[in-house]
Amino acid sequence: MEYTSTRDKSLSVSSAVAIKTGLAPDGGLFVPKDIPQITKEEIEALAQMSYTDRAVKILEGYLTDFTGAELSECTHNAYNKAKFETDEIAPLYKLTNDVYFLELWHGPTCAFKDMALQILPHLLKKSVVKTGETKEVVILVATSGDTGKAALEGFKDVDGTRIIVFYPENGVSSMQKRQMATQEGNNVDVAAVYGNFDDAQSGVKRIFGDKEYARVLEQNNFMLSSANSINWGRLVPQIVYYFSAYANLVKNDEIKVGDPVNFVVPTGNFGNILAAYYAKEMGLPIAKLICASNENNVLTDFINTGVYDKNRPFKTTSSPSMDILISSNLERFLYHITGCDDVRVAGWMKELAETGRYEVPEVTKAKIREVFYGGCCNDEETLLTIRAVHKENGYVIDTHTAVAKCVYDAYRAETGDETKTVIVSTASPFKFSDNVLNAIAGDGAADGLDDFALLETLSEKGELTIPASLADLRTKPIIFTTTCDKTEMYDVVSHMLNLS
Repeated sequence: MEYTSTRDKSLSVSSAVAIKTGLAPDGGLFVPKDIPQITKEEIEALAQMSYTDRAVKILEGYLTDFTGAELSECTHNAYNKAKFETDEIAPLYKLTNDVYFLELWHGPTCAFKDMALQILPHLLKKSVVKTGETKEVVILVATSGDTGKAALEGFKDVDGTRIIVFYPENGVSSMQKRQMATQEGNNVDVAAVYGNFDDAQSGVKRIFGDKEYARVLEQNNFMLSSANSINWGRLVPQIVYYFSAYANLVKNDEIKVGDPVNFVVPTGNFGNILAAYYAKEMGLPIAKLICASNENNVLTDFINTGVYDKNRPFKTTSSPSMDILISSNLERFLYHITGCDDVRVAGWMKELAETGRYEVPEVTKAKIREVFYGGCCNDEETLLTIRAVHKENGYVIDTHTAVAKCVYDAYRAETGDETKTVIVSTASPFKFSDNVLNAIAGDGAADGLDDFALLETLSEKGELTIPASLADLRTKPIIFTTTCDKTEMYDVVSHMLNLS
């Protein structure tokens, strides 16, 4: 399997090069030249496999320069009981006869990013060896909350790598901030950025695209790579859990192989739902992909109008990991949906960079709406959804999952579609315990409580067990306190790397 750039399809590299490099040299994103297919018989076989074996089966179609033994080693190192609090890794919770939650938050940082970022370091290490790379790899990350901690945890103390994470100072939850600020590891660094996630992400992209700075890094025996979902090695493992969810439905006699299923995905940077699109294109019987946004509803508007316009107020919400106005992975989807039209995609990305806006033609709009339904949800609706699910079903969800459930309810009311539906649950409710507690115990229930009192109270009110990784934060010292302006991010990186 060869990979090309969304902005220049004449480029051709192996998966190892794509994973090692992260971003294509022209600023585009690496995409597979072909999408491997999977048969109904192979899907049926997945139902009898463990999560790790399912992962090997899906990854081997994309990472053809890795041996089966190498992929088995990577998956078993990533998905095991020592790192995940359940043997199932990504269990399904049955809410009603036709609605299920796919719980992707049983890993070490209690968020879905662990599903990819526990395996990415293993894939990257092997990619570095395969490509003969001798320079130290610097993982540069912008995060809206969960990616940062998951990447730090995945890459800590990994030989031959350093990791630097930037997050928006007031754009993550207090628990997310504490997780990053207390991170241990001899190769990790963290800095807050004044501004929002798009400021941090744009700053990181500028550093990646700066050829002069790349030469400085090279002179000091460093090369940049990414753990954001712009890196194919971060995105491809996410395809696995859509197949795994479907396989579990088959295994549990909820559906028969070939029956259509909807997926609802709370979406910010478009990576998680893009992985579902790849699964659909591979042959997984997905009927509709429901893209759920919070009040930063740039994707909802794009799906419904074909106009992508980030020129709007940025809103800080109760679902901060979705507080994004520049959805980077949409570029990959546009490349595929336009029949690999790299010239057109490059033009749209140029328009976005220069004006903050672009519009796709009617034929492309129609294709988008065939695949996706787009909806959004405000903070009040989010909390009401958490309250309703807890009251009616005795199940506690976080704010991001609640956005997805709220949008799904609107979709079902609008369309009458009763297809069995899997809602992707992206974070433990304990990651956003103040808002969740207020939702299930009444407004003001979280007032005056610190992070750990919130955990304990939510545990009591929700009858939930606090994840060990969050409970342990109480005794961990704050290590990282750097805060910078978005214009100072180069200086911060240089200082952290002790560049000459």
